[in-house]
Amino acid sequence: MHEDDKAKTSLIIIERGTYCYKVMPFSLKNIGARYQRLVNKIFKEQIGKTIEVYVDDMLVKVPQRADHIKIITEAFSLLRKYNMKLNLSKCTFGISSYQSWDI
Repeated sequence: MHEDDKAKTSLIIIERGTYCYKVMPFSLKNIGARYQRLVNKIFKEQIGKTIEVYVDDMLVKVPQRADHIKIITEAFSLLRKYNMKLNLSKCTFGISSYQSWDI
């Protein structure tokens, strides 16, 4: 837990004092929906045009190959602005829509 957030978890036990959690004793609730709302807010101008976001999948799409760098740069800029990180082992770049997938 971040040091600044410990005070927000404090509890008072009468005659024993004030206690703060070092880690939260429960898991986050409804995290999938919270994350979806977050990315919907971050990419609100791009969703449906150049970006599709569903839970933990993001698809950056461009109508013309020449626009690819501009659109990707815009997406990375927004991710950086909101301090979001990508797991590079799960990223794929440069996939064409006409590419066939072996399922």
